[in-house]
Amino acid sequence: MKLLIIIAQIMLINCFYLLGALTVKLTGWPLPSGMLGMAFLLIALYLKIIQLKWVEKGAGWLLAELLLFFVPSAVGVVQINDLFSTLGLKFLAIIILSTMIVMGATAFTAEKLFERRKG
Repeated sequence: MKLLIIIAQIMLINCFYLLGALTVKLTGWPLPSGMLGMAFLLIALYLKIIQLKWVEKGAGWLLAELLLFFVPSAVGVVQINDLFSTLGLKFLAIIILSTMIVMGATAFTAEKLFERRKG
């Protein structure tokens, strides 16, 4: 029964992705479909059109298995030796810089949320 609930919740999350894909196709906006779909999901949750418990277990499973979604792409990138030999240092600089920016933004956001909850 729990497995069926998770599958149904993942299907509901996927419906928001498809809504984002349809919106991008119809409007021609230069946005990733998944990002727009997740924005629609966030709006639906905020406006209480759907309840958090309707997607919570499915989203939790997707987050728990997130690493599995990146393994094939990481293996594909590693196999492109020519790309890394010519642009390796530039890629390394971009990866380090973007990681530092994400870590800084995450720390800043966490600190602000902690201050808001504390005060």
